Amino acid sequence: MKPWDSLSADEIALLQAIFWSGSHSRSSLSERLGYSKSKCNSLVSGLLDMGVLQENGLRTSTGGRRPESIQLSPQLGVLIGVDLGATRLDVAVMQPDLTVLARHTEPADVLAGPAVVLARLRTVMRQLLNQAGAQASKVIAIGMGVPGPVDFESAQLVNPPLMPDWDGFSIRDYLHKEFGAPVFVDNDVNLMALGELWLLQGKLKNFLVIKVGTGIGCGIVCHGQVYRGANGSAGDVGHICVDTSGPRCHCGNAGCVEAMAAAPAIVRQARLAAESGESAFLAASLASKGQINLEDVAQASRNGDTAVNQIIQDAGSLIGQMLASVVNFFNPSHVFIGGGLTRIGPLLLAAVRQSVYQRSLALSTRHLEIQYTPLAERAGVVGAVTLAMQETLRVRKDR
Repeated sequence: MKPWDSLSADEIALLQAIFWSGSHSRSSLSERLGYSKSKCNSLVSGLLDMGVLQENGLRTSTGGRRPESIQLSPQLGVLIGVDLGATRLDVAVMQPDLTVLARHTEPADVLAGPAVVLARLRTVMRQLLNQAGAQASKVIAIGMGVPGPVDFESAQLVNPPLMPDWDGFSIRDYLHKEFGAPVFVDNDVNLMALGELWLLQGKLKNFLVIKVGTGIGCGIVCHGQVYRGANGSAGDVGHICVDTSGPRCHCGNAGCVEAMAAAPAIVRQARLAAESGESAFLAASLASKGQINLEDVAQASRNGDTAVNQIIQDAGSLIGQMLASVVNFFNPSHVFIGGGLTRIGPLLLAAVRQSVYQRSLALSTRHLEIQYTPLAERAGVVGAVTLAMQETLRVRKDR
């Protein structure tokens, strides 16, 4: 039996408030939740006695006695976050306050199928638990992001273009069988948005997170909540058409922005520039290694390669063209850009900004900020752990 299985709705609400803010004093918790000071003190005292909360030193005084800071106790257990991309696996074990205890990142190939990828994931998870000094029985919950459309209620991928062998496979059942903990699965870019929402402590209510890597997706935060749409496919912007005469996308349509501006498209155009001799740097890389990758493109750009910089600018312009329509429709305060393509450097971001500001309505961009994700490459795994904790507390509150 977990420490909080018998907690009341008021106690769970208090835990949620602390989780989303990092820590609180008793008085600030009282104000945030609208509880009387005596009620809040009683709830906190009970949870401290149970070992669900702990006091963590003194906060800065605003006048008078310095208040004690209250946070979730590490004794509750640990959370596991998994960020599975098309070509990378990122796994972390964290405390309930999202302090990282152990983390591991390695290349992965989702085309290998769920049996191969999840077997490796299971091994990594057990290794990290051992590294963190935690037993499997202490896992509170597992959160996992995947690069495809997810039916959130069933936690299953539905016709995922980048990982067709995973269609209908139950990741939840597989991991629950191994670890006995609740498992929550969502689209990877939704979890990036959730991670940024946690980092920002809910201070921004309407923003977008764009992931540009092997594919292109969008996490939508609307009124302080991740918006998934009717069936979980909201934000699948990679298949917005930016050129009806463009190349065929793996989804079957022509001219999708993903087919023209994601990492594989940029690498493909870079190879053509190397083969034609337009890029002397890439031609040399191709001759020495027999291939071109994204790191080669990034290095060529840093070296001022004209042909490569034009490829990057064109990709950024197409992404901005797609984003302009989304910005006009949604009117966010911020657009955060993440994913593997951000390693190319600042030129991509500059091209995206220019395109969005040129193509969007003046009112939509009056106060719009476009920047790289504050959490950078940690956004996915932080979001996965945030999902695990958020949904665990929500399930108990809704019982």
